[in-house]
Amino acid sequence: MLAHLLPPLFRRLPHRARRGAALLAAGLAITLAAPRPAVAEGPAPIQIKVVGGLASISQYVRYEAPFWTERVPGLTNGRIKAEVAPFDRSGIRGQEMLQLMRLGVVPFGTVLLALASADEPELNAIDLPMLNPDIATLRQTVALWRPRLETLLHERYGIRLLAVYTYPSQVVFCRQAFAGLGDLAGRRVRVSSVGQGELIEALDATPVVTPFAEIVQAVRDDVVQCAVTGTLSGNAIGLHEVTTHVSRVAISWGVSIFGANERAWAALPETARKALTAGLATLQEDIWRGAEQETEDGLNCNAGKPDCAVGTRGRMTIVEDRPQDRARRQQLLTDSVLPAWVQRCGGECAETWNGIMVQARGIQAKAD
Repeated sequence: MLAHLLPPLFRRLPHRARRGAALLAAGLAITLAAPRPAVAEGPAPIQIKVVGGLASISQYVRYEAPFWTERVPGLTNGRIKAEVAPFDRSGIRGQEMLQLMRLGVVPFGTVLLALASADEPELNAIDLPMLNPDIATLRQTVALWRPRLETLLHERYGIRLLAVYTYPSQVVFCRQAFAGLGDLAGRRVRVSSVGQGELIEALDATPVVTPFAEIVQAVRDDVVQCAVTGTLSGNAIGLHEVTTHVSRVAISWGVSIFGANERAWAALPETARKALTAGLATLQEDIWRGAEQETEDGLNCNAGKPDCAVGTRGRMTIVEDRPQDRARRQQLLTDSVLPAWVQRCGGECAETWNGIMVQARGIQAKAD
């Protein structure tokens, strides 16, 4: 029946073989002609745009960007695909992030609290200078303040707090030897925030706001004799070549939060929200561990120790923490740093501080 459709070789087969081949061909033709069942297609992936932290910094390069571009599609079974960009390469000022997230212009974003505190000083209570000399203390402080942060962001800005990050510690580098904070008196010190500037003034030193990229030249030109910056980032720009001493004690850290506009968050499927919440908790811990490692590696590299892993080995002296310095930090925090913050933030902030921090730290804020 189908012999005329097959090649001439078919006609050379014996009769029985031709009959079997014809039946096989007929079955094949029926199979090919039969309509194929429709493949069920799932819903199209949801595309979201994320604004991350500072470009070229480990937190963004090693953690944030890979999380959103590589891990999120797997975590959400392909339901979420994200585009991420650092805020300082997105045409966004860090001081504007809270308002942009409130409006939904930035639906998912990272907010540096030191920058946002210009409009919302209460946010910087977590990272006041001298409050967290080491990362263990910082973890405790963040745990105490996180419920308040969640409430503040939700009520005032319509933002869902999803994670809290930290950069490595900000410490003091100096051209000349110093044994403790008291030795900074009379020196010009590079700072990057209002709070750092207030601390330096309390030490009878002169704060000088200097862009990060200009720190080394400012030291070389004697514009400043000391600089507050990260242990490893300072090494990366060559501070170990123009300074001799670096303190182990953190002045501050650089805490940031990651959050979502409440409407944008609610628009995601519940399964995706659960997956992102769990993934962000892991990302948060990865960033904290990374900050701790980089803080220590920066010190090791600046001092030229064998276990320097990432940076360039220098020959600096590490200024260790001393008992008298701990007492001085407490005095500076009580008499200068905290009162200056309350003056900027107001009496309500003093009450909030006392409700959260007095029992843990024994330092009471006083409103004017």
